[in-house]
Amino acid sequence: MTKEFTPIRRENLPSIRPNRPTFLGEGGRLPPQAVDLEEAVLGALMLEREALTSIIDLLKAESFYKDEHKEIYSAVLDLFERSQPIDMLTVANALRSRGTLESIGGAFYISELTNRVASAANIEFHARIIAQKFILRELIKLSSEIQRDAFDETIDVFTLLDKSEQALFAISEGNVDSQSSSMQTLVQKAIQHMEELRMNEGNMSGLPSGFTELDRITSGWQPSDLVIVAARPGMGKTAFVMAIARNAAVDFKKPVAVFSLEMSSVQLVLRLISSEAEISATKLKNGTLEDHEWQQMNNKIQRLAGAEIYLDESPAINIFDLRAKCRRLKAQHNIQMVVIDYLQLMSGPKDGRNSGNREQEISQISRSLKGLAKELNIPVIALSQLSREVERRGGEKRPILSDLRESGSIEQDADMVMFLYRPEYYSKTDADGNSTEGVAELIIAKNRHGATDTVKLKWVDRYAKFEDPNENFYSNDAITTTAGFNAIIKGSRMNDESDDSYTPF
Repeated sequence: MTKEFTPIRRENLPSIRPNRPTFLGEGGRLPPQAVDLEEAVLGALMLEREALTSIIDLLKAESFYKDEHKEIYSAVLDLFERSQPIDMLTVANALRSRGTLESIGGAFYISELTNRVASAANIEFHARIIAQKFILRELIKLSSEIQRDAFDETIDVFTLLDKSEQALFAISEGNVDSQSSSMQTLVQKAIQHMEELRMNEGNMSGLPSGFTELDRITSGWQPSDLVIVAARPGMGKTAFVMAIARNAAVDFKKPVAVFSLEMSSVQLVLRLISSEAEISATKLKNGTLEDHEWQQMNNKIQRLAGAEIYLDESPAINIFDLRAKCRRLKAQHNIQMVVIDYLQLMSGPKDGRNSGNREQEISQISRSLKGLAKELNIPVIALSQLSREVERRGGEKRPILSDLRESGSIEQDADMVMFLYRPEYYSKTDADGNSTEGVAELIIAKNRHGATDTVKLKWVDRYAKFEDPNENFYSNDAITTTAGFNAIIKGSRMNDESDDSYTPF
């Protein structure tokens, strides 16, 4: 029996348009995608010249689901960077120069994209949907990787947890893959940054500390910097960094995270109240305030009560836990600074690596803190111990970099190392017979972005507070007067050895 012949018709021919992906994802489901909207966005980009400017911050080439669309969008971005017009002909020519025109469906597919949409009126709305689908695909990909690694018993669980949380944070920030930037882009950003500084009163490029001379030298705490503040017990390290945290949160309205590994949150708050209201810490502790002091306290702490200072009192916090908490605080409250009191009380990885070698563990902690500062793009200020070599030295007791205890890579990783020094702790007079009462120095021993110097501060023993000195306080080094910050000092346990005394708050 002769088989009936069926003529070939045009509608039966395969389409010359690139086939859309039909592969199924895990579990037999198609990954989240919006191919129709991708076609509409690409078509709109070739119809209206200014369309790209409204979505260039929303979409990357990787945001598109189809490989052909990724290639077309990359060509569009290349034309934009070279300040060339973007239309059907120029895009086709750019793809031809790349040798990818035929692989995306030829010039006919480019022209077909422009027929998918009449204008670029809704391009931003469409682009946001495409970006959302991309995020969903990245979450699915990350979840699959986490599930795969979770079944691998050779991978440490806390390493996996830290890696997973970091990847999830990167997705939420819209920066899944760290990409390098061209010099042209970086130069433009640098020029824009300098223009912003020119318009900024006081030329402060970082977060101000609240101390005039210190801000003059450093231009404030710089984003992504690791700052180490070190001193011997009794010098006022905790008081100094709490002053910095208070100034940032109260005076400059910047959210700050404080991790106190030595003191409880209630003790820190009592310090802040005492310093803000200029009331004796002993009276606050015992509750023996006079009526006028209650009124004074209520009036002074209103600004403090509304400050965004987030206190965490977790003892011996692990570096992974610290990073996880900081990421959450950054995502939830957009913290602008992290303060850690203090570095040597932290513990290293939970997997036990470097156990028994404290110097290597401290080195890993300092590297992780620097990485955290860079990841969140905020300053991280950490207190550190000094070794007993300061006490054993004869004559001059001012700290030097080699005095950092269990230093390892602390000096190397830190962008700035500062020592807090009060000579009256060792002697009531200096070598020339001058009184050392109320004299305090902040020694900037390392400054990766500027000069090293010594900042003069005034120590008011009655209220145990640091402040900018007045013009007559240092006869040989006058400094402009500004309002200071009060801070009550508590005996430190930073060196838990037999000859170090500890006085309860």
